[in-house]
Amino acid sequence: MVGVDDGAFDRNDRSAPVAAVALSLPQHVEAVRTAQVRVDGTDGTRRVVALVRSLGPLDGVRALLLDGAVVGGFNVLDLDVLHRELGVPIVAVTRRPPEFAAIRAALRKWFPRTAEARWSLLKAHRLFPVPTAGRPILAAAVGCSRVDAARLVRRSTVHGYWPEPLRLAHLVASAGRRQVRRRPKD
Repeated sequence: MVGVDDGAFDRNDRSAPVAAVALSLPQHVEAVRTAQVRVDGTDGTRRVVALVRSLGPLDGVRALLLDGAVVGGFNVLDLDVLHRELGVPIVAVTRRPPEFAAIRAALRKWFPRTAEARWSLLKAHRLFPVPTAGRPILAAAVGCSRVDAARLVRRSTVHGYWPEPLRLAHLVASAGRRQVRRRPKD
């Protein structure tokens, strides 16, 4: 299983870190790679394909797990292109239901020329609930059934409710972020 997630970034940054972690389930790390995507850009799909391919042969990979369908702010991923290019099922998960009205309004405000294209990618696949040992999460799947996607999520979850490949990918992607020390308030 491969997990891909972005790391911490600031809205003023030009790029955001992204990591891919290949895991032999339940928790043996096989490979880790990092890359950058443009904050609010349109290069996310292309960069994620290159990042996952940089892990090595995908022969044994059963699926690609994503933490949502965006990286680096509103850099929306095309799940169908990821599936076609990588040849593995794609499962995008999220912890809570997206606020679609607010998302669409933000897209129209900040990306007037590309808002509809980004919106179409976000709405291309319906979210469905995935029961976990903890609270349920939501997922969208391409290249596998909902039942298989739910099985993959549960199989890759070591503790709690969040898939281990995504937990590790987020940690790796955020590792290089410089922590800003704030002065304590008097």
